[in-house]
Amino acid sequence: SRVSTQSTGALSVAVMVGEAKNWIPELVERAQKLKVTAGDQPGADLGPVISPQSRARIERLIQSGVDEGAELPLDGRNIAVPGYEKGNFVGPTIISKVTPDMECYREEIFGPVLNILEADTMDEAIDILNNNPYGNGCAVFTNSGAAARKFTNEVDVGQIGVNVPIPVPLPMFSFTGSRGSFLGDSNFYGKAGLNFYSQWKTITTLWKEEDAKTATAEVAMPRMQ
Repeated sequence: SRVSTQSTGALSVAVMVGEAKNWIPELVERAQKLKVTAGDQPGADLGPVISPQSRARIERLIQSGVDEGAELPLDGRNIAVPGYEKGNFVGPTIISKVTPDMECYREEIFGPVLNILEADTMDEAIDILNNNPYGNGCAVFTNSGAAARKFTNEVDVGQIGVNVPIPVPLPMFSFTGSRGSFLGDSNFYGKAGLNFYSQWKTITTLWKEEDAKTATAEVAMPRMQ
């Protein structure tokens, strides 16, 4: 099984469970094939980030991971994009051997960077997710129905995907979050959204058999007899 957290609609952290860590070289190989260029160019997979400041922040967080002991099997810094040499580009980057205390894990990078943590068991992976202060969304990728059921029952996260990479629901479902990823007491999608925009009406009635037999109008307050 492989567990992946999601934030802001992107899979920014992957937790490799057991032998899944052996897939890292394949991830690197596939990421290297992504085409980095201007977003309006044919075949573009990754465009530039929003500003020079954003690029500098991303590169700083990548370096912080290395400084704190993580490995960098794929480094997308200093990428040269023909025709856009002054663009704010960061290439696909994979940081492995990440631990929850590292800044690159604690601070969302907002760039084409995948942080990879490792766990020996599903229980350990679930603990990593539940110990994170945020609980927006996550996904589990597995061929085991039992593992999927355990994961969905035990993680404290608002949006959960099973073999779905970005578990962002359509408006007919609730866009949920938990812990640090949710403020307020109700959601604006799905049934919760209908409740938010609805005005409730409470009706209390009492019907008695003798009322149906009364031939004349009564204007007094109802009373028990």
